[in-house]
Amino acid sequence: MKTRKHAQRALRLARKPIPQAEGLRTMVRPESAANAVVDCGWGRLIAGHTFADPADIAAELLQERPGDRDIAFYLDKPHVVVAQAPQQLFVDPSEAFRLMLNSYQPARAVRRGFTVRRLRTRSDLAAVNAIYRSRRMVPVDPQRVWGSRADRRTVYVLAEDRISGEVLGVAMGLDHAEAFGDANPGASLWALAVAPQAAHPGIGEALTRYLAEYFHARGRAYMDLSVMHDNQSAIALYTKLGFQNVQVFAVKHRNAINQPLFTGPPHSDEAGLNPYARIILDEAQRRGILVDVIDAEHGYFKLSHGGRSVTCRESLTELTSAVAMSRCADKHVTVRLLQRAGLQVPQQALAGDSEHNAEFLRQHGAIVVKPVDSEQGKGISVNITSADEMEAAIEAAHQHDDRVLLEQFCEGQDLRVVVIDHQVVAAAIRRPAQVVGDGRSTIASLIEKQSRRRAAATGGESRIPVDAETRRCLASQGFALGDVLPADQALAVRKTANLHTGGTIHDVTAQLHPTLRSAAEHASRVLDIPVTGLDFLVPAVDGPDYVIIEANERPGLANHEPQPTVQRFVDLLFPRTRLEETTP
Repeated sequence: MKTRKHAQRALRLARKPIPQAEGLRTMVRPESAANAVVDCGWGRLIAGHTFADPADIAAELLQERPGDRDIAFYLDKPHVVVAQAPQQLFVDPSEAFRLMLNSYQPARAVRRGFTVRRLRTRSDLAAVNAIYRSRRMVPVDPQRVWGSRADRRTVYVLAEDRISGEVLGVAMGLDHAEAFGDANPGASLWALAVAPQAAHPGIGEALTRYLAEYFHARGRAYMDLSVMHDNQSAIALYTKLGFQNVQVFAVKHRNAINQPLFTGPPHSDEAGLNPYARIILDEAQRRGILVDVIDAEHGYFKLSHGGRSVTCRESLTELTSAVAMSRCADKHVTVRLLQRAGLQVPQQALAGDSEHNAEFLRQHGAIVVKPVDSEQGKGISVNITSADEMEAAIEAAHQHDDRVLLEQFCEGQDLRVVVIDHQVVAAAIRRPAQVVGDGRSTIASLIEKQSRRRAAATGGESRIPVDAETRRCLASQGFALGDVLPADQALAVRKTANLHTGGTIHDVTAQLHPTLRSAAEHASRVLDIPVTGLDFLVPAVDGPDYVIIEANERPGLANHEPQPTVQRFVDLLFPRTRLEETTP
């Protein structure tokens, strides 16, 4: 009975918000570290409760290194710190949450399609930085993190796909007893991020739980974290795990990384910009290029510098001629021009009467049906093998264009190569949307959840449509929307890998075969287009075999981290603004 009462009391205490002054007083002991600062790889954590003078905290923040993001945390008088340098410092608009580890309830053990482990190799750090860049977060300094991997103050944990070995998530833990010598030793969680292409649910929760259990085993009393005040999905997760809001404040140094936090919401003329336009404007403003948003909803803006202006629609600019644009927009013309130039392309024919269409299907066995002029994967049906499927696909394609193209189906990986100024800048494998079963949810429910995660990760640009093409894809594998997918089974729910229909993208620039690089650069010259995204089908990215199926005159530049696509784009428009750090 006594044990039960103690457990109930601990639970009540865990649920009770901790007063600011009391929470910080119990954190420090007379012999604790004074003016404690910890290098975390992405910047420094300045332990505000170990400083006696607010001016010293401000002085530390003003020592922030370029490219870093320093945070002064556990401040009871943040306004006093900011007052030391009001033009350079600001109060971070985040909320702090605390999990009392003595009342933490571990989750029931379940088998997942991923594992959580400690940082092990240098290649882990490259994968971590790819995730941070894809989420617009500050990357870590690989040398600093690798050099401190044995430091007991910090620990990096990763989520890794069981089958592919791909790193899908990362978080950093900080041990306060080791770092600050606190009397009531706790810990904190920082820089949690999940890869936008991750199909497995629960990665963020698994990383959080791993660190909670890791610090609990070390005898720590609590684990804190900081989250943006408007990140409702993250706050909901932490609340579900038992975290309670605490009145802890943070102050940061004003820099280009955190500019949106102290400049307020974007102007009304920029509010509707999608990520593909936004990333270009951010780079332009970073270089001092004047930005004039013309039509945010459709991605039109004008960039001006040194008496010269260029009007753009995302990555499509005045430098692309109307002729080059029309060559790319018409998929039939694109393929004919590339074929005449000696490049490998699939066989094509315009859809005609049923006899003509059936003959093309008989010749090739499997075909692709697509509108002649469309984008974002709309109206495309892949791997059509029967006359009935073909006629239905033609009808669907007619909803997007009067002309419909029949194309030889070629097996292979979907490779997007971005070419700027006739040089390959990035290459990435695009994979069709897929879901992973949990043994309880229907496929329709899994699609809805995955679509929601993809939309959140891409600013609403990537969603999985539930339409006739999705149902056809499921039926070809023996499934329907109402079926329950077995635990850990991955299921493709689309056949096209377009990002706007839920596809994911994975950088392979370093593995690109010289023949593929040469073909992409030759194709851009044949089409006479300065910026293009070429779609290849390849058996392997490190092999010479390929076919080119399309050329996109307005490729998205926001999907190719860590490659410098947007930097090279702005270099093309305004070469004199080229910055040293844009060099790969």
